[in-house]
Amino acid sequence: MLLRAGVLGRRHRDDGSVGGALAGLTRVERVALIGIAIATATAGVTRYASGVPNGVTFAFATLALVGLAWAMSFAVEHVGERFGPAITGAMQATLGNLPEFFVVLFALEAGQLIIAQTAILGSILVNALLVLGLVIIVGARRAPDGVMRFGSRLPNDTATLLLISTLIIILIGLADSAHDPASHHVRAISVIGAVAILVVYASWLIPYLRSPTGASPSVQARLSLTTGVGLLVLAGLGSAFVSDWFVHALQPAIRTLHISKAFAGLVIVAIAGNGVEHAVGISLAYRDKAELAISVVKNSVAQIAAFLYPAMVIVSLALSTRLTFSLAPVYIGALAGTAIIVWQITGDGEATLFEGVALIAAFVILATVAAYET
Repeated sequence: MLLRAGVLGRRHRDDGSVGGALAGLTRVERVALIGIAIATATAGVTRYASGVPNGVTFAFATLALVGLAWAMSFAVEHVGERFGPAITGAMQATLGNLPEFFVVLFALEAGQLIIAQTAILGSILVNALLVLGLVIIVGARRAPDGVMRFGSRLPNDTATLLLISTLIIILIGLADSAHDPASHHVRAISVIGAVAILVVYASWLIPYLRSPTGASPSVQARLSLTTGVGLLVLAGLGSAFVSDWFVHALQPAIRTLHISKAFAGLVIVAIAGNGVEHAVGISLAYRDKAELAISVVKNSVAQIAAFLYPAMVIVSLALSTRLTFSLAPVYIGALAGTAIIVWQITGDGEATLFEGVALIAAFVILATVAAYET
């Protein structure tokens, strides 16, 4: 009897070691992860197989990129259940922005400067306008009085980071338009400005993570830490490969669909690379987790503007195509306007459905302008 119990015990532990890692997942979540794995494998096959239409390659690369972004966000959400909104939001933004990092990196390697620039700018605009607007709409509808409430510190800090990043872009834009002496040193100004912005971001991030909002809540995570981290690693590696395939298929897709590079970067690439915030932010708002929902989206906006963009400026020094803070005037206006709108709507720690709709309308207007850009 004892022997039988011991055998059964070992079988139970063995089952736990093989299938127990996914025991906390629902059936839908397991099917989703399997589907993402299949889409990623198919994207790789269509990338290197001969005779495959460009549209098919692009479609599977896009599907895989969105799926991997969701898988990463899913893992971060469950790993982050052991921490508070501050740490979880920062983790979500950092790992969730990996697809954008790889897309911009491979775009620069391919000499696609416009796509790289608009992909970064689009990531800021998609998160600050489209995703935040959807989160506010869902959160406001779930609130008993129709008002979504959250702490005002993070929205105001995000506005500051976004404005300081916009400042250098505006100054370089003014120098370019006036053709003054500074316009001949855009690259040097961009590098120095990038370092300064990164210092500002670090001086904000460290105290923010140490704030009371970063305290660990008492929750029971569905996934073990090992499973969550393992899923993060796999999704991160997959994103690196898929981003390369995505950029490779993007140029033919632009010609086939007859769309501008600006629209491709500002809308298609940005939305595909920001599936994390789409899935997680809206889901958290629906579950009445307003603070965490805002933290996820706002951290992403802050990180792209004050970390990813300046970091890519420095990284591009090692590439043949250099990234700077020099943008077309229309995008300078879009970024400055976005910073002001977001600060005005979320700075008081409250938001209504009307304000969420206004944010989405602003994104639609910007996307329409990008569609007519060359």
